[in-house]
Amino acid sequence: MNGIKKNLATAVVVRMVSGLALGLATCVGMSGQTTTTKGAATHMSIQEVQVQRVSIVTTEPFDTVVARIDAALGHPDMVAFRKSISAAQNEAEMGKVVDPVTQPNGLMEFTRFDLGEVLRKENGTTKPRILRIVAGNPLIMKEMVKHVVDAGSYAPVTVLVDERADGVHLSYDRMASLLAPYGNPDALEVARELDAKVEDLLQKAAD
Repeated sequence: MNGIKKNLATAVVVRMVSGLALGLATCVGMSGQTTTTKGAATHMSIQEVQVQRVSIVTTEPFDTVVARIDAALGHPDMVAFRKSISAAQNEAEMGKVVDPVTQPNGLMEFTRFDLGEVLRKENGTTKPRILRIVAGNPLIMKEMVKHVVDAGSYAPVTVLVDERADGVHLSYDRMASLLAPYGNPDALEVARELDAKVEDLLQKAAD
């Protein structure tokens, strides 16, 4: 193991949920106040969510870390994948589409964003190197959303890989912490299993 350290930070995220009824613009106060206009109601609530952020720091090179993550994720042709998912008639058929492309760890990449590229264009150098990988498993996502619809705001999950002065950082916000305020044990069980998969992947990428 090459100089790896793991930190768990807790942040507070204020989640704002708003719904608009019949396209009517209304003014809504804080603390769950509701304004009604001709029978249509708009409600906005604000909830604080404590997020557990896992951060692993390694002295392994950035390219090596990313290559290890890539090797641990499935990389389907997303156009073909979406067509196959749309064509599936039931859960069993979805499984036949998802399982082969989520090997070897039950996770696949949905997309990635080279955030560092945008910054490098601004400063004209080769730094920083920052990569956001969006990954998950549609069947795992389904199980969480089935119990807590708001889980759809967080899944698939983000893995952030960035190069700093003290090494390469791998960061991940635990799904279980995001879903904890909803108090659903079934969703939390699935979330914890997902967290374990992702954290194991990151630890192996950093070793």
